[in-house]
Amino acid sequence: MGNQLRFRSGEVQLHKLRVDSGTVLEAGDLVYLDTDDVKPASSFSWTSDLATTQSAFAASFLGVVHHQSADGDTDDVSVDMSPSAIYEFDVAAATYEVGDELGPDELSSSLMDQQLEAVGTGTLAIARAAEYKAAAATKLRVTFASAFHTGSANVNAAVG
Repeated sequence: MGNQLRFRSGEVQLHKLRVDSGTVLEAGDLVYLDTDDVKPASSFSWTSDLATTQSAFAASFLGVVHHQSADGDTDDVSVDMSPSAIYEFDVAAATYEVGDELGPDELSSSLMDQQLEAVGTGTLAIARAAEYKAAAATKLRVTFASAFHTGSANVNAAVG
């Protein structure tokens, strides 16, 4: 995504969250909650395979960070956890239908901070396609499903 935030429409719900001084974030990064602070998808621990890692990431997925945090910064960051905001994100080249489920893509056994790919099941998903692409596309409008927003479609978002 070239380290830029591409919000397109909908309601944004920003939440202020902590970040460790050694964590580097760019606007538009997919972030998760690591105990009590925000970290980018690329720092999420890799497990046995991509599907297992995507499923674990979905369970702690917060949303999209709205501004950068440089190494050494400890100021809170704003994270959009809204299920109705639409962003344009980089995606693995493919055709997409509205409603297709997406999870973070991977590169060399690490999740990517700003790229999604189609996944086969809701337990791996953190996003849904918000538009149809008949030809192989590398950019797609999507909505996100935070594990911490009870109004989202994330299977982990229920309270109780």
